[in-house]
Amino acid sequence: KPGTFRISLGRRFVIAVPYAWLLVFFVLPFLILLRISVTDMGNGVDPFMPLIESGRIMLKHDNYLSIFSDGTGTAATIYVDAYRTSLKYAFLTTLCCLLIGYPFAYFMARARPSIRPALLMLVMLPFWTSFLLRVYAWKGILADQGVLNNLLLALGIIHEPLVMLYTDVSMLVGMTYVYCPFMILPLYANLVKMDLRLLEAAHDLGASAWKAFWLVTVPLSKSGIIAGSMLVFIPAVGEFVIPSLLGGAENIMIGRVVWDEMFSSNNWPRAAALSVVMIVAILVPLAWYYRSSDAADAASGTGR
Repeated sequence: KPGTFRISLGRRFVIAVPYAWLLVFFVLPFLILLRISVTDMGNGVDPFMPLIESGRIMLKHDNYLSIFSDGTGTAATIYVDAYRTSLKYAFLTTLCCLLIGYPFAYFMARARPSIRPALLMLVMLPFWTSFLLRVYAWKGILADQGVLNNLLLALGIIHEPLVMLYTDVSMLVGMTYVYCPFMILPLYANLVKMDLRLLEAAHDLGASAWKAFWLVTVPLSKSGIIAGSMLVFIPAVGEFVIPSLLGGAENIMIGRVVWDEMFSSNNWPRAAALSVVMIVAILVPLAWYYRSSDAADAASGTGR
């Protein structure tokens, strides 16, 4: 029937759009990175050197092996440590954003409907300012003679400036400030749709406010927590600007290492290999988690 055909065609189109988006903006760039990562540039400067020469396939695997070993059996600490530092700061940033963002999102979801648009506007307001300017502003706040130190000195709380810039503190403050809206918005979208009658039922059954929050609100907001954590963790792993402006020399993250390999050393294959390893290291656990979650949901549904 014509109507059924149009409905089927419409469904296929709707499904095809996100797949096409992923294909063009994720799969294709990833394949380009993968192709560059196995290229043998030799003494040239072209990262797209032919992979087949004189009938032989020229694939250079050393770009991957050199990430984890320097050829003497010991780990190449500059790369491994950069991965560890990136994962550490991404995890701490995600945790800080969750601790700050969840109460804020909860307050927004429970606020009067008339003021929710204003609260949403406050969350999105930083996006109207340049990312670079916002990070530079924190340099003026956290510097030895910056706004925060001058304020603490004026109040008599400290007697000499605190060293806050180019430390772990400045890194976490800058990354938490930048990525906190990415945690708040998914949490708010999840919490605002929650059925408050479930909390009333919990109170009627004798649950305290804290117990009802922990046993009802938190489990129902699980999807928002996961979505917000992914939106914060994934870009934080490859962050480049904030570590460059607020981090110290010892806080070298993988984004800075990739930049140096690509533009300072002109070693595009190794930079691409570093990027591929990081992408795989993030996607494989995510795929495993979602597959396990789907299997658990299917098992629980079957059990019911």
